[in-house]
Amino acid sequence: MNRTVNVVRMQLINKQTFVWVPLIVLGASFAMSIVIYAILYSSGLSGPFYGGGSQAPLWVLLFVGISSLTLTFPFSQAMSVTRREFFFGTMLAAAMCAVLLAAVFAIGGLVEEATNGWGINGYFFALDWVVSRGALGAAAFYFVMAMLIFMLGFWSATMYKRFGALLLTLIWVGVGVVLLLAVWAITRWEMWGDVWTWFVVQGPVGFALGGLVLTLVLSGISYLTLRRAVP
Repeated sequence: MNRTVNVVRMQLINKQTFVWVPLIVLGASFAMSIVIYAILYSSGLSGPFYGGGSQAPLWVLLFVGISSLTLTFPFSQAMSVTRREFFFGTMLAAAMCAVLLAAVFAIGGLVEEATNGWGINGYFFALDWVVSRGALGAAAFYFVMAMLIFMLGFWSATMYKRFGALLLTLIWVGVGVVLLLAVWAITRWEMWGDVWTWFVVQGPVGFALGGLVLTLVLSGISYLTLRRAVP
């Protein structure tokens, strides 16, 4: 356990990757969103105003997941850290980052609801669908989404280290083709109404549970792949 904790410390030596960059992106995205809401409010529009800026810090974790392997894994092997210790230590560091973001989003949502959207009816954290199950449901949703996006980056990096760029590219092209076929099928049989209804019914907690399952699957594949990856 101590060696696993040492991996967490190793990942956090450069706090910019796991802490400061996600928080800076979050702060910048929040500030720009509020400015846009204020401009709309001052123009006579009553809102409520919603935007997609809250996704920005989550997608930063995709690159955090990539760099946490490509930049740190070779160094860890030189320091005689086992692959198991590296994997679980990195996951623990990612979970700490995800908890921090989830707490910020949950508290921010409560503040927005208490202040009527910062007094201008503008909402960055408290998106209707996300907060429909309360602050804890929103925190669970953001935590799982942060971990899932991190794992997408980490899994991609492990596949690259083990099999190279060609196979990784083919995998992502295959994923794109599958998504395109799904969009075609839904459009062809006019099922978009049913799809959106399903998302609404699941709610943030149900969506988080599905995301958690996918995160665990990617984690298992990444762990098995990492055991044979070349530093």
